[in-house]
Amino acid sequence: MPRSRSALPATAGPVRLGPDARTALRPAAAVIDAGLWHTRREVNTRTSIPQGPELLESAGNLHNLRLAAGTAEGDFQGAYPFVDTDVYKWLEAASWQLAQEPSEDLRAHVDDMIALVAQAQQPDGYLNTWFQLVKGGERYQDLRWGHELYCAGHLIQAAVAHHRTTGRPELLDVARRFADHVDSVFGPPGSGKPIDGIDGHPEVETALVELYRETGERRYLDLAGYFVDRHGHGLLGGEAYCQDRVPLREATNVEGHAVRQLYLLAAAADLAAETGDLELRGAAERLWHAMTTTKTHLTGGLGAHHDEEDFGDPYELPNERAYCETCAAIASVQWSWRMALLTGEARYSDLIERTLYNGFLAGVSLDGERWLYVNPLQVRDGHTDPGGDQSARRTRWFRCACCPPNVMRLLASLEHYLASSDDGGLQIHQYVTGSYTSDRITVRCETDYPWHGTITLTVEDTPSDRPRTLSLRIPQWCRDFRARCGDETYEGPVADGWLRLERTWAPGDQVVLELPLEPRLTAADPRVDAVRGCVAIERGPLVYCLEGADHPGGGLDDIVVDTTRPLAVKHRPDLLGGVTTVVAAGRRRHVPEAGWWPYTAADESPRQGGEPVELTAVPYYAWANREDGSMRVWLPTS
Repeated sequence: MPRSRSALPATAGPVRLGPDARTALRPAAAVIDAGLWHTRREVNTRTSIPQGPELLESAGNLHNLRLAAGTAEGDFQGAYPFVDTDVYKWLEAASWQLAQEPSEDLRAHVDDMIALVAQAQQPDGYLNTWFQLVKGGERYQDLRWGHELYCAGHLIQAAVAHHRTTGRPELLDVARRFADHVDSVFGPPGSGKPIDGIDGHPEVETALVELYRETGERRYLDLAGYFVDRHGHGLLGGEAYCQDRVPLREATNVEGHAVRQLYLLAAAADLAAETGDLELRGAAERLWHAMTTTKTHLTGGLGAHHDEEDFGDPYELPNERAYCETCAAIASVQWSWRMALLTGEARYSDLIERTLYNGFLAGVSLDGERWLYVNPLQVRDGHTDPGGDQSARRTRWFRCACCPPNVMRLLASLEHYLASSDDGGLQIHQYVTGSYTSDRITVRCETDYPWHGTITLTVEDTPSDRPRTLSLRIPQWCRDFRARCGDETYEGPVADGWLRLERTWAPGDQVVLELPLEPRLTAADPRVDAVRGCVAIERGPLVYCLEGADHPGGGLDDIVVDTTRPLAVKHRPDLLGGVTTVVAAGRRRHVPEAGWWPYTAADESPRQGGEPVELTAVPYYAWANREDGSMRVWLPTS
């Protein structure tokens, strides 16, 4: 039996809407107690989060704080001015974790780090160990690269998480002092404040909105709005890389550094929710649509270029050179959740599902000890790995260690992203074994999703006899579905992605939703040159890939899939922690050594023939867990 744990309350998640927020939906509470996501979160609980203090110690992050606090001697450790953020993201992850499963050892680490952060803070509230120790106290002289406000944002988010889950003020007091300092320094022309400027890496904006929600201090919301609207006015030289080329309200497509763009857009959604700013909401909706239709990989991954970690052009979606930073997947989930709450539209949770199961989950190994910074869609035979932060091999830690603690905090708070409520009832966005609770209805869910498509929902409690609406998201990939509720049967598709069941519910009422999970072949938009003439294998929300480990006797570069033969499903409890594989027919081509030959439509013999081979596809999230080797998602058809 799974171990019971406390729910993360709806009011204790990463997004707690203000009382006057103009949103269609509000977060609801949920518990995950079995299944795939329970397993991944248990690994996060037992391995990833507990190893954080040791890794932060060995990388020098904690040493730097001790230097700033005056309790240690030595030199600054680390290659970047923003290493403090790794501590703050770990503190946020640990805070969400403690709310669900108390641990005295974890609590002691949290308390020690909070005390250290407080000691390192300067009397006027400023805190950044790089500038305090390396730059002799010089502040805000390198806003493009210094990331002082970026660090402040992660500190604020950690403090909000700690306060929401414990009620204790220690870290929130530190964060407020830093935010008050920032508010005294930054402001528009004519404000009397010394600096009209923005950080090269957006993050403080969405954190300030959450600080407003936690404290009720309107000036934090106003400061967030100032920072959002000053992007795109050339304050950092006018580069797209740092979101300074075009004002957000005027932008027509996402551009520049992917994580920076997405954090800024999350803040725009937050501001639209709290202020009712329709122009800002319209910009967020427009840019989300442009991103998903022209710049999103099949896995939900974002970022086409290793150079500057940026989006690239529309339909520029390479395979082996795809960047798809793990942090970009996390930022995508954060932004899409805010958009789902703001609008009530299912499409945002469709992308969350795709990203969670694929682009995000691939970022951490099955044992929770190794990480991917980048998530390509192909690793060629004979790949020469560059190592470091751009490695296609799982790594224990990174010089720029933004991704590991970011994964930890999303997994620790994952229950926050599953369900919502409104005045009419409960909406279930993601399907897990566990329960969903609003103040109007509690529903128990039993399922083995994504391996099987049966989802059984049982009403456990409803406080009154008035009609309530239970809304079930029907995934975008699902062409048809079938649902039974009492004597009624519902079949798909649905127009807007929601199956809405309105009735006077009673404890024991049951809905059985059947989502067909037949494996399917997917083709890309023909404007994506990198995968023209290729297909990918999907099943339910999962994207699949081939790995060299399953195909001995040759590499994957010469593999061709036979699209005329049916796909078969085989569950493998012995493989990769227990996965369902997809088996396809294919062949390994015999290509001449010369790489070029004359082409005629009547004679493609140089590329035909080859030996038949059975192809075994595994979920993309599980790749690179057995051996270093080749991998590919998109498979040539000829």
